[in-house]
Amino acid sequence: MKNKILIVDDDTLIRQLLSLILRSAGYSVVEAVNGKDALDKVREASVNLVITDLRMPQMDGIELARELRTDPEHQYVPIIMLTSDFQEYKKREGEQVGVNSWISKPFIPQRLIHTIREFESDRQPADLVCNQVL
Repeated sequence: MKNKILIVDDDTLIRQLLSLILRSAGYSVVEAVNGKDALDKVREASVNLVITDLRMPQMDGIELARELRTDPEHQYVPIIMLTSDFQEYKKREGEQVGVNSWISKPFIPQRLIHTIREFESDRQPADLVCNQVL
């Protein structure tokens, strides 16, 4: 079994679609409906990568990234922001809190898998900051 990926999105259909794509590629998947739910899930079971939406109720993707970066167990977990909201100030804010990559919705499944595989290589934590927009 490949890495365990946490999907965080308040849209049920997006979570189901991502889960199907990732499981088909051999990944183990954990789902959360918002940032607070995601923090609860990572406390229960460690994850190797997070794919999160930007805009969600209770805790958005930026705040989730900020919280993960302060947790010693998850501070180096790659974070991919999957969003249709590409306001430049949000992207800068995401980069400041440690978002590693941005992928726009609607997304191309192969590009998402390619991005995830980039993070699976044996890189050092400092090398994980790529801040690319796909």
